[in-house]
Amino acid sequence: MPDLDDAGPLRTTLVAGMVCLVCSALVSTTAVVLRPLREANRARERQQRILDIVARQPGLEDLLPELGDSSSELGDASSELGNVSLEARVVEVETGAYADWIDPASFDARLAARDPLQSVALPPERDLAGIGRRARHATVYLVRRAERIELVVLPVHGQGYASTLYGYLALGADGNTVRGLSFYEHGETPGLGAEIDDPEWLAQWIGKRVRDEQGSIRIGVAADEVDPESPDHPYEVDGLSGATKTCDGVTLLLRFWLGDDGFAPFLARIRP
Repeated sequence: MPDLDDAGPLRTTLVAGMVCLVCSALVSTTAVVLRPLREANRARERQQRILDIVARQPGLEDLLPELGDSSSELGDASSELGNVSLEARVVEVETGAYADWIDPASFDARLAARDPLQSVALPPERDLAGIGRRARHATVYLVRRAERIELVVLPVHGQGYASTLYGYLALGADGNTVRGLSFYEHGETPGLGAEIDDPEWLAQWIGKRVRDEQGSIRIGVAADEVDPESPDHPYEVDGLSGATKTCDGVTLLLRFWLGDDGFAPFLARIRP
């Protein structure tokens, strides 16, 4: 066996290997220990985005403090204030029917999408959002006033330029008028695609229409600024400079989730 004092390269290799093993163990342990904390932070972020959308609705501002003070997740139970309530429900995406046997507090759509038994593979020609597989179920959020649905918040996601975009889309009772859009997780380029978080840009979505009078889905992001006189103005918002692929991703994910492979069956069921 060589003397480590005289075997410079061998000694260096052994020391480097030991350092790598120790560092790998530390990184792995840290990742495992911190995973529950990261998941909890993500859950709080998702909840806050839903609450923010609700709070921006006329007449619903007073609902936010009560929900925000709750120690439970939105999926745990419905919350009420006077004659207004916010509830989480799991729906079967294909039929739009409520899946009341599934607890919204424990259902994880991302895990379900990776399980062949709980998801469906999407053929390329129908996979506008670029997600590959779609979970068979999804958690939606309903705001009711005196038992009448006033707002529905839908989870949406799809491929952007550098990452998968995860967000929420709020629609009015007609299922055709946008009341809010928010993204809670993505990895788009700062200063470019990441501008989908810009409050001024997100505000442009409010009041936009999903479908035209013929029933065609028209909602999306324009290539440039939308001309107020353009026939596309009721359906489109301004494009983001230098972020064409991200904007295309937003358009496609919205059209997917509002189409027949997304929440169209559910929206048809709840439409007045």
